[in-house]
Amino acid sequence: MSTIAGGIFTSHVPGIGQAIAKGLKQDPYWKPFFDGWHTVHDWLKREKPDVLVCFYNDHGLNFFLDKLPTFAIGAADGYRHEDEGWGISGYKPYPGMPELSWHIIEQVVHDEFDPTMCQKMLVDHALAIPVEMAWPDEEESWPFKLVPIAINTVQYPLPSPKRCFEFGRSVGRALESWPGDEKIVVMGTGGLSHQLEGERAGHINIEYDTFCMDNLSRDPEALLQHSSLDIAELAGSQGVEILNWIAARGAMRGSVTELSRNYHIPISNTAAATMLLENHETVLA
Repeated sequence: MSTIAGGIFTSHVPGIGQAIAKGLKQDPYWKPFFDGWHTVHDWLKREKPDVLVCFYNDHGLNFFLDKLPTFAIGAADGYRHEDEGWGISGYKPYPGMPELSWHIIEQVVHDEFDPTMCQKMLVDHALAIPVEMAWPDEEESWPFKLVPIAINTVQYPLPSPKRCFEFGRSVGRALESWPGDEKIVVMGTGGLSHQLEGERAGHINIEYDTFCMDNLSRDPEALLQHSSLDIAELAGSQGVEILNWIAARGAMRGSVTELSRNYHIPISNTAAATMLLENHETVLA
């Protein structure tokens, strides 16, 4: 049977891609963030996951305000990154695993979720940059197959944290019941607190960010006490990307341990964070 080895939770600030392209990893502005990835790299080299299931939010590449699904699951043979205006194009294509994608889709529909099923799908910086951060030395091809899952964090009304957590639980049930022997890692991208526009541009809430990081492994349901509107007030209009973290954490249904944490402010008006959680066992609930 397949196993969920762990989860990676991180920011997806477009400027990170620019820093990589310009060789600025050791620049004092960027170094504290990049240094937070060393444990992740060592863990991935040890675990060697076969599959990446990534929860992220699309920034107008596949979906725009006129047509924006709450949940969308990629079920393609492969995925291509396409730059949506940040000047960070050129990432390698990502091999898909459509048979696993359809297995997940069948499970979440059975659990009364209604995802958009995407047999063609592009991915933007919200997926490409975290993957590049996690596997920086893969020059020819990626060592995993990808299942991309996009969550609406842009157009209101947004799904609630509880809805996203239960959606992640449903995805986790699908991963646990998958009959293959693949080792799987989940990823949640975005945030933490930040707001890029309006009177509160530059808003960062260290207290809320710390609350999220403290509870992500030990008590993820503590993150469900706030509505999506509450989170926008607490963490800024783009801080609601924590919904991606919440869904990814929901997919980890075993005994979870925090292996590393890094928090650095600011990067492009964003509280940038990286966390690594290990999943020790599965449950059958």
